[in-house]
Amino acid sequence: MADKLTPRSQDYSKWYTEVIQRAELADYAPVKGCMVIMPYGYALWENIKEGLDRRFKATGHKNAYFPLFIPMSFLRKEAEHVEGFAPELAIVTHGGGKELEEPLVVRPTSETVIGHMYAKWIRSYRDLPVLINQWANVVRWEMRTRLFLRTTEFLWQEGHTAHATAEEAIEETLRMLDVYADFATQDAAIPVIKGRKSESEKFAGAVQSYSIEAMMGNKWALQAGTSHFLGQNFAKAFDITYLDRNNELQYCWTTSWGVSTRMEGAVIMTHGDDQGLILPPRLAPIQVVVVPIWRDDGQKSAVLETVQQVKGMLEGVRLEVDDREEYTSGWKFNEWELRGVPLRIEIGPKDVEKRQVVLARRDLPGREGKSIVPLDGLNARVTELLETIQRAMYDRALAFRQANTVEATTYEEIVEAVQDHFVYAYWCGDPADEVRLKEETKATTRCIPLDQERKPGRCALCGKPATEKVILARAY
Repeated sequence: MADKLTPRSQDYSKWYTEVIQRAELADYAPVKGCMVIMPYGYALWENIKEGLDRRFKATGHKNAYFPLFIPMSFLRKEAEHVEGFAPELAIVTHGGGKELEEPLVVRPTSETVIGHMYAKWIRSYRDLPVLINQWANVVRWEMRTRLFLRTTEFLWQEGHTAHATAEEAIEETLRMLDVYADFATQDAAIPVIKGRKSESEKFAGAVQSYSIEAMMGNKWALQAGTSHFLGQNFAKAFDITYLDRNNELQYCWTTSWGVSTRMEGAVIMTHGDDQGLILPPRLAPIQVVVVPIWRDDGQKSAVLETVQQVKGMLEGVRLEVDDREEYTSGWKFNEWELRGVPLRIEIGPKDVEKRQVVLARRDLPGREGKSIVPLDGLNARVTELLETIQRAMYDRALAFRQANTVEATTYEEIVEAVQDHFVYAYWCGDPADEVRLKEETKATTRCIPLDQERKPGRCALCGKPATEKVILARAY
């Protein structure tokens, strides 16, 4: 392996970029702000995609695909939407060597084109609800980019639904927020806070936006997924109507929601350490790596024979055998630790004699994570241990967030704590407070947690009466 990674405590941003490149998750593309997702990084994305897609289908959603190019006039139909996205748009003005009659926007999000299609498809209450998701790429011309977290082009899923009533649409919005939270906690081992975004932080064109917020290893926040109640804003802009049971024409109520390749960044920063990635077993492209160890050809054949036995025992586990002879076992250990493989199996000549293997957990350091296990019953032990690692990673991340979350009652307390904590404080909702906080600390309101007791208090930012608490933090 190359030189050691830059320690997180020394330069967290540099550590993050080094981990991604050395673990071969992604690399910089020739176009500024774009990235190439390498096979290992794409395999991680495929596992994220599978975990989400399974949940979407279980809640009645179907996949479809909509065009990459959107007429500029579509974005202009919803004023708040076009204003919010205008600085980030990539616009095509020429095609086939000629100037286009109407400029085309390269998809930044698909509410407009999907709204146009829903207006064609929906006629009656019998057509509702429409529950569609698409897996796609989008383009947003970001000024400051960072691999996975914020790139000019990225991959994501975007769900778009249409309903007969506001109540149904709000229920859908919160249901999908729950789906995201379930995926984050169960598959990515990331504890998240579900909450409502402030007016200034909501999606352009939404009535209300909700998000899941996670704490990264440097104690900054990351918005890991969003779900939006769009009300009738897009329905009225695109004339998405239906005849109700009384044969009266009504506007639909719509939602949209999305998770992107930013989730890979969340996994990296929530769990990684100074040795590299630590991947949760449910998402890891390789769950178990087997490293055979021998000194001569006589030992080699016996060791590799045992390796084949182990492979046969562990069917159903995503497993890799590293029997490359040009690298030492120590080099391999470091390499697979860098790549975050949850469990390593070491098999040497003595292990062959004793019909045993050595297991090494990635989430625990050195000897603490090692155990000797007999070949008999290895499958059950590995399966159990992968689940143990999954739970332990979540528990550790939750304990970290709890240890670095503080409550504040005054603005001075917020300023002191918000650089390296989540701050939980009463807020009256005044946008001027957000502007002041961001200017003076670079922190923002992350979300107003849904799970809180609402009772009268005083805004910690300005002293006005308040009934809700908000999470304040520096964020990506």
